[in-house]
Amino acid sequence: MTDIQSLFDNSKRIVFLTGAGISTPSGIPDYRSKNGLYTNDKTSKPAEYYLSHECLVKEPAVFYDYVISNLDYPDAQPNVIHEKQAALTRAARATVVTQNIDNLYEKAHTENLIEFHGNLGRIYCQKCGVKTDLATYRHSMIHENCGGILRPDVVLYGEGINEQVVMDSVTSLQKADLIVVVGTSMRVYPFAGLLDYRNPAAQVLVINQEKLNLPEPFIMEQGNAVDIFKKLRV
Repeated sequence: MTDIQSLFDNSKRIVFLTGAGISTPSGIPDYRSKNGLYTNDKTSKPAEYYLSHECLVKEPAVFYDYVISNLDYPDAQPNVIHEKQAALTRAARATVVTQNIDNLYEKAHTENLIEFHGNLGRIYCQKCGVKTDLATYRHSMIHENCGGILRPDVVLYGEGINEQVVMDSVTSLQKADLIVVVGTSMRVYPFAGLLDYRNPAAQVLVINQEKLNLPEPFIMEQGNAVDIFKKLRV
């Protein structure tokens, strides 16, 4: 842990690349582990279909039911991983680039936050464009003002990542002096490709339960991220 602490102490421009694994301690299942949403899915079609633009268009009620049943965890709260990372962002020492859509970084008061795949807490009407909240969406997928179908502001399968989000992510990695990968397999593109744009002088630290194989040199800290972040002084 001393070596990890030194990495953080000596870095002023940290970028966290994070995924679903950091929210499992908060009670939100991940997607791709052996107990994840995708691997444990018992529905008639792959989970990727239910979370696709095609499903939203062709079967909006099916899409809605799947999202509310499988992605919405209203009682989930940030854990020590979110909290320590958020503290570093508020100290202007870090940026978080996350694949997560669960809104826990917002609850932890994270600054310099880039939500690569959007945020389930942001809802808008596809017909009139008016924004609303998740509490309204839980009540109905129909926008009461115009009769349009509401949807979460997240990137679905079959949709592209916002260009500005990609540019901001790349810029943060180009300026980083330490890149910390936490709770993600780094197998999902285009997110996984962000490391290609890193500052070549930046060190890469991976904190994950499962060992990763990355093309670039990195330091692997295999273990429970909660335990590691509990010990980390920020």
